[in-house]
Amino acid sequence: MTFTAQILTLYPEMFPGPLGTSLAGRALAERKWACDTINPREFATDKHRSVDDTPAGGGAGMVLRADIMAAAVDHAVERMAEQVRSSRAQSRDGLAGNDVSTSLDTNGEEPLAAVSGEPVEPRLSDGRRPSTSSGLTDLPLTAPILAMTPRGKPLTQARVREIAAGPGVTIICGRFEGFDERLFDARDIEQVSIGDYILSGGEMGALVLLDACIRLLPGVMGASSSGDDESFENVILEYPQYTRPQIWEGRIIPEVLRSGDHAKIAAWRKQRAEEDTRLRRPDLWERHRDAPDQSPSGAQEKDKDKE
Repeated sequence: MTFTAQILTLYPEMFPGPLGTSLAGRALAERKWACDTINPREFATDKHRSVDDTPAGGGAGMVLRADIMAAAVDHAVERMAEQVRSSRAQSRDGLAGNDVSTSLDTNGEEPLAAVSGEPVEPRLSDGRRPSTSSGLTDLPLTAPILAMTPRGKPLTQARVREIAAGPGVTIICGRFEGFDERLFDARDIEQVSIGDYILSGGEMGALVLLDACIRLLPGVMGASSSGDDESFENVILEYPQYTRPQIWEGRIIPEVLRSGDHAKIAAWRKQRAEEDTRLRRPDLWERHRDAPDQSPSGAQEKDKDKE
């Protein structure tokens, strides 16, 4: 199943941009994900292809019109549904030609469903149901629609994982003074922010969001555990990293990391991750303190308040 990213932007030439290189670029070439752009100006109704107008009540700047943006969003929803249907059909065909069986394991007997004429649920040759990554009917035809805006909820790693596990995402890039609020009243759109600062438009935020999602797609990072211990995966920050040379400008790699004692290394990493989180991100530490903690070693345990 190809993860499809649709971006509604007044500047389609900004995509894929940096996502056309490195891991994301390789994944794009391998069709692990697809990048499509939609320019809202295509849905404008005047000869100037206007998408904005002056703010109601007065004020500086311009506001993106609800009618124009809604028309672009509706088009994106329809196109996403068609792409998911097509990708799902291709995945079914591919599995049917490989290890999907349309009969259950009945020890050589003809399956009851086949005798009764009822459709048989597809199964892999080992009896398992095809997973979401196989691209069959367990995926919805719809994908979340996100609007990049400083008025949105902060983007989190947990939300990124949810998006990456689905069929794709539609991202609306804000510009000017933002969107006519009626757009969000009339359509199911999630407002998202990547931080407490202002950019010239939502395109950079969209690139950030997509990069975070793409690296989590199957086969993109290589080993499935590559990102397990990274910052935010377990609420707290990641532990410090070191590599060769062992001594650099008089600074030496901590002895415990050179000891070969995996239990001590795991304990040191957990301690440093917690210490750095307390000092640098007290907001994360507060969320972490009373919740079950996943240590860098992967062991689940109750966190104890050391303060």
